Amino acid sequence: MSGANQSSVSEFLLLWLSRQPQQQQQLLFGLFLSMYLVTVLGNLLINLAISTDSHLHTPMYFFLSNLSFVDVCFSSTIVPKMLANILGNKTISFLGCLTQMYFFIVFGDMDNFLLAVMAYDRFAAVCHPLHYTTKMTPQLCALMVTGSWVVAFLNALLHTLLMARLSFCADNTIPHFFCDISPLLRLSCSDIHLNELTIFTEGALIMIIPLACILGSYICITRAVLRIPSIKGKWKAFSTCGSHLAVVSLFCGTIIAVYFNPSSSNSAMKEITAAVMYTVVTPMLNPFIYSLRNKDIKGALAKVMSRTFFSVQM
Repeated sequence: MSGANQSSVSEFLLLWLSRQPQQQQQLLFGLFLSMYLVTVLGNLLINLAISTDSHLHTPMYFFLSNLSFVDVCFSSTIVPKMLANILGNKTISFLGCLTQMYFFIVFGDMDNFLLAVMAYDRFAAVCHPLHYTTKMTPQLCALMVTGSWVVAFLNALLHTLLMARLSFCADNTIPHFFCDISPLLRLSCSDIHLNELTIFTEGALIMIIPLACILGSYICITRAVLRIPSIKGKWKAFSTCGSHLAVVSLFCGTIIAVYFNPSSSNSAMKEITAAVMYTVVTPMLNPFIYSLRNKDIKGALAKVMSRTFFSVQM
């Protein structure tokens, strides 16, 4: 019985990409590499612009800089191994798989929490503009971000420890491009009821509570905006929330599609497609969504680029 909780599998094979034709693999390598470079460059530029422009040292941009940092980490947890997989390194050790899963959960949770915190920030700005500075103090902002990190780390640790206790006796082939919870559970030859119960209770709360916060914030924002008499005023208030709503729709929609959708005959392909969306596409699009709709960010980025250009010229 003492060996029942020991895994007999020392490594896993990530074989989803290997099932694609050779030419398609080459195309995917170029596509994912380009998207990853754009993700890293775009999010680092957002962070650089916010940190160097004193006008952007406000709660909204503090949360945005944290989101950009998390997006870089989130994508870096998945994409480099995916690229190595395409080049032929399809194995990942048991410990490496658990480590990737751990950080995947941490950064996925942080994305979710930060979107909820940003929704509350927009609620305070639109519904209580006169008290905004007293409500959104630097101490409160730091506390919300720190609390989000603590909960994300603890949640990831719980799922990782529950996964580590399982046995993987025979098949070590993961039909995915990274170590996600669901594909690993399908390979286990242990009793996974506790893992599944944790996912649909504690895991669901981790997803539903921030989503409820987002929905509640925007219900209040909508009511406040509808009371504004001028069309121009309404449009200005809604435009400040448009970027955030777009990111929420992309991220939360794909997460819900993967983890809270009944299984079907093509659920595996749906799962992989949605996973590509929230691990690769969404982190890449976030800088564009926020910068293209935001004059302050565009102005700060222009200053950064001009300073960089002149320093290179000198």
